[in-house]
Amino acid sequence: MPADDLYVLSSPLAWVLWFIALAVAMYFARSPAQRAILSLARALHYALRLAARSLLLAEERLRARNREVLMAAGREAKERIIEREFERIDAAVRRDLGECPTLQRRIAEQATRLEEDHEQSREVPPAPTSWVQAVKAVAEIQVPQHDPMVGKILEAVHASMLKAQDQARVDFRAATRTRHEHLKRMMPSWRRALQLLGQVEGKVTRLIERTQIVDRHIADYEEILQKTDRAERMLTSSSFVQFFVALLVLCIAVGGAVINFHLIARPMAEMVGGNNFIGAWRVADIAALVIILVEISMGLFLMESLRITRLFPVIGALPDKWRVIMIWITLGLLTSLATVEAGLAYMREILLQDELATSALLRGERGLPFDNQFVWITTAAQMGMGFILPFALTFVAIPLESFVHALRTVVGAALAGALRGLAAALRFAGSGCRYLGRFLIDLYDVVIFLPLWVEQQLKARAAAPGPLPDARKVPPRIKESLS
Repeated sequence: MPADDLYVLSSPLAWVLWFIALAVAMYFARSPAQRAILSLARALHYALRLAARSLLLAEERLRARNREVLMAAGREAKERIIEREFERIDAAVRRDLGECPTLQRRIAEQATRLEEDHEQSREVPPAPTSWVQAVKAVAEIQVPQHDPMVGKILEAVHASMLKAQDQARVDFRAATRTRHEHLKRMMPSWRRALQLLGQVEGKVTRLIERTQIVDRHIADYEEILQKTDRAERMLTSSSFVQFFVALLVLCIAVGGAVINFHLIARPMAEMVGGNNFIGAWRVADIAALVIILVEISMGLFLMESLRITRLFPVIGALPDKWRVIMIWITLGLLTSLATVEAGLAYMREILLQDELATSALLRGERGLPFDNQFVWITTAAQMGMGFILPFALTFVAIPLESFVHALRTVVGAALAGALRGLAAALRFAGSGCRYLGRFLIDLYDVVIFLPLWVEQQLKARAAAPGPLPDARKVPPRIKESLS
């Protein structure tokens, strides 16, 4: 194309002409174009709202499924707790209330002893003696006055009476002292009886507390069976707490496994060769990792055999005889692997000493750069860690079980929230498409504003009323008809 033609096409006047032509074309295509824009916006709006509705239905089904799984898991966990509480109550009843006959016999013995001491400590009034009657009889005898024999007799009676009175006082004091001694002997019996009653009260109180705990668990279990909202909230919050706590403990266990890996990786390189690779991994690292994983597996099997965890129902369903055999086998294998790790930790220290000695000889030094008398401390520490860490990793099965059971609830809740959020986003996008269609129609009219303005002016002129006729030019016949 010649340069002049290109200049003409790219000139401002050409752009204006093209714009006018495009505006006129868009003006004539205004109705079908707007209908197309409205149809497209409406189709996108309904499609997005339909997708949002589908996601909400999927979220409702997922929530219902999560609720069923959560209630089933909560019911199973609560059944285990209630079963364990009943076992504890049974053990408490056998241990505490089984001693009730003995306590009853001891309390009966103490009560009998107290009753005997109380009978012996009662104050019995002394019986009147026979000489009182004799004195009374002498006093009633009629004797002549001024008889010296009567005076002597009365004096003798008076002396005898004083002597008998003193003897009665001594006897009464001795009897009182005996009663006080009986009362004094009653105090240890009272204390012993109070102690026995306190023991009975303590045993009954502990049993009542156990029954109250069981009552609370039974109430929660009934709510779970009824599938109430409170039970769902309680189980959901419990699952989230178990998830994060188990995740924290698993992270700590991973740290212990990493330390264990570094303890045995170096000596394993000397055993299997440090220059052998499987892909991008050294054979020594893979061997050390396999040993740690086997230890964790043995720990899982040991916990399953002890029925502490229930990750593998097949192991829990084994007969007691085979389960005990499996316990001893897994414990023996775990002890053997721990012993192997302790030996590898000792070998690691020996290799370190050899490297330090070699470096010292190459530098021309004599002896090691540190005192050899403290080497046994690090050696013993490494061997102890190598032996203890496998047994510590055994308990990873407990947080792992909690993590696995809580993961289903957490993932289900997260997916339900994600579906609800995505549905809200689709509804918002559908509404946006609807308003976007209106915006595009308005923008279309802005582009063709000049033809629309001309059309509006023509319509306004056509709708305007015409001028009134001059009265001087009206024919006479019309005037007569009007008049």
